[in-house]
Amino acid sequence: MLDKTIVKLINEQINKEFFSAYLYLDMANFYAIKGLIGYENWFVIQSQEERDHALLFKTYLLNNGHAVEFGSIADPTKKYENFKAPLVESLKHEQYITSSINAIYDAAMQVKDYRTIQFLDWFIKEQGEEEKNSEDNILKYDMYGSDAKALYLLDQELKARVYAPPTLVI
Repeated sequence: MLDKTIVKLINEQINKEFFSAYLYLDMANFYAIKGLIGYENWFVIQSQEERDHALLFKTYLLNNGHAVEFGSIADPTKKYENFKAPLVESLKHEQYITSSINAIYDAAMQVKDYRTIQFLDWFIKEQGEEEKNSEDNILKYDMYGSDAKALYLLDQELKARVYAPPTLVI
């Protein structure tokens, strides 16, 4: 059985991951309306990954004998002033998710819950990749976004991203 604080934090993380999926769908919608289908694709796939993360946390709780408590998911709709704004928001959000997962890790360390620590190791690595991808999107946009032809090529690059399910085995 998991410590009740760990169960509470993981249930909260499930909600945060589902919110992330909604947030990224909202960003995808923003880009779709603007005709940047590559950016739309990138964020749709990002949304799929976040949904998968929520399901991994859900499975972990169930496999450890705990019920999952689904909370309400806040409306993710935001107004973006320009093409760069969702990219910046995405990085800020990933940093928030990283800090949330780190808090679960810290709580697991305090109660010597090595099983949860081992489970979270995958997410720690994943969050490093998530933040790097967001930083790369901003960097590329800063370098090429002001040139319409370069932005088109960047959009085409992002259009080529394909969904890959997570490799974590629970």
